[in-house]
Parts: sequence; C-alpha cells; structure tokens
Amino acid sequence: MSVQRIFSALSDPTRFAIVEQLLEQGDQTAGALAEPFEISKPAISRHLKVLEEAGVIERRIDRQYRSFRVRPQSMRSLNDWVERYRRFWNTSFDRLEKVLQKEDNKDDNDD
Repeated sequence: MSVQRIFSALSDPTRFAIVEQLLEQGDQTAGALAEPFEISKPAISRHLKVLEEAGVIERRIDRQYRSFRVRPQSMRSLNDWVERYRRFWNTSFDRLEKVLQKEDNKDDNDD
C-alpha cells in the first residue's frame, strides 16, 4: 500500500472528511456518508472509488447492504510513515540541542 497514494486520496477535503466520519462512527453506507455533504450521489461515489483504489477504505457487502469502513492497514501505513519522520526529527533536534549547548558553554568560558 503506497503512502503516496493514501496522501493523494486524502488531499481532497471531502475525501478526508469521509475518512474522518468513518473513523468516528464506524461502518457506514454510501447514503449515510453522503448526508453531511451538499454534493450529488455520483460525486460521493467517485470519492469513495478514489479512496477504495488508494486502499484507504473497503466496501463490505452483506446481502443487499453495502457499507464502507476504513482499512486498518492504511492507517498503520500512515502511522509508520509519520513515526519514521518523528524519530528522524527528534534525533535531529537532539543533536542540534547538543551543538547549541556546546556553543553556550564555549561562550560562557570565553567571558
């Protein structure tokens, strides 16, 4: 699952809101997902298709009912990506802090 595809799919405010709705409220039908938006049902269908193709959500079919839910794997992929960069930046800031402390100590000794 490509993190780039996930970010691309989530870059649209409507699609992002759909995913937030699914995360907050759990499985929902396309009709329930469409309610908060003032757009056509075909437009909602297109948004859902983009999210499905990116692997962010999945369609579940139970007899005649079709519902959507967030794929946990996509959220894990995003979390892994964010965590990798969080570690990178934390390490970088720790190194910078040490350099700045050395400079402060050097300046204090020069006085």
